[in-house]
Amino acid sequence: MIHPLIYFWLLLRASLITTGGSGNLPILHQDLLALGWATDRQFAEALAIGQISPGPTGLWVICLGYLTYGLPGSLMALVAITLPPLTVLAVDRLYRRIGDHPAVQGFVHGLSLAVAGIFLVVIAGLLRNNGVDGRSLVIVLVSLGLGLTRRVPVILIILLAALAGILLY
Repeated sequence: MIHPLIYFWLLLRASLITTGGSGNLPILHQDLLALGWATDRQFAEALAIGQISPGPTGLWVICLGYLTYGLPGSLMALVAITLPPLTVLAVDRLYRRIGDHPAVQGFVHGLSLAVAGIFLVVIAGLLRNNGVDGRSLVIVLVSLGLGLTRRVPVILIILLAALAGILLY
């Protein structure tokens, strides 16, 4: 039997940690199948209906909610996928009002430095796990140099690094 609060939390969590579309599919698939609250067939049907329906592809979750928990499930899914973007809008509105306050500026500065630090930890982990050799250092340094110029789009840097990885390895 589906527990409504846990069901809603799983839908909301998947919406919070993905960027929309079908990005939340693996998370929901793993969670709902493990609890026995959904089947592979329900996922397939929800995705198919989401693909043929007009509108954003992320709305397939509402169909999944209906297939797994009826009308309450579809309403919970609707709220779960709508809440994160509405929260962003509320935070943006608040930031526009108090963004010039020194405490807010300090918070944003500290947060930016924390993100940069985490980014460096992730890079070090990737290099350590994949082995550091001359070729990988060349890819990292060239990517860093291109990024620092701020003239090359990030997506192009990623594509060039991927191409270099294919050619060098």
